[in-house]
Amino acid sequence: MNKAFIRETDEDEDEGAEQAPSLPQGTRNYITPGGYARIKDELDQLLRVERPHIVEVVHWAASNGDRSENGDYLYGKKRLREIDRRIRFLTKRLDLAEVVDPATRQESCDQVFFGATVTVCDESGDEQTYQIVGVDETDFSRNRISWVSPLARALIRSREGDQVRFQSPAGWREIEVVSVAYVTIDP
Repeated sequence: MNKAFIRETDEDEDEGAEQAPSLPQGTRNYITPGGYARIKDELDQLLRVERPHIVEVVHWAASNGDRSENGDYLYGKKRLREIDRRIRFLTKRLDLAEVVDPATRQESCDQVFFGATVTVCDESGDEQTYQIVGVDETDFSRNRISWVSPLARALIRSREGDQVRFQSPAGWREIEVVSVAYVTIDP
């Protein structure tokens, strides 16, 4: 039988399947405007640039004849499945997203909520600043923590000067909230 009519294995479908970051049951997928824009830009890039390019390559490779040993064709089909999987994932995340702009929060608000930029001081006197963002925006290298993380959950509803205790991977820690600000988070 011609290999063009044989379906690739199902393991390719499951391989690399993206798991959405988990949210507590019954909660919304909060996201900042910058995070929403990043996801939307990636989706647009995939739909308008990458996918059409790969489709063109696969079409060209298929026209070369024998597909069973055609590296361009095989790689292109695999890459096309990866792109389609990512497009489905991003589309679902955007459909579930509820955009919350931290800049619309009252200027005099000293309480921590979603979108806050919080400076904390630990037991040894070291200060660290975190931004509380959506699960799809988490970036530890930029000190952006998910609002469902243990630290963020402990900080939510605290105020400047409050002592907060939370469970970290290293055990129980206690920190003090030094300052709270609401600013637009850059993409």
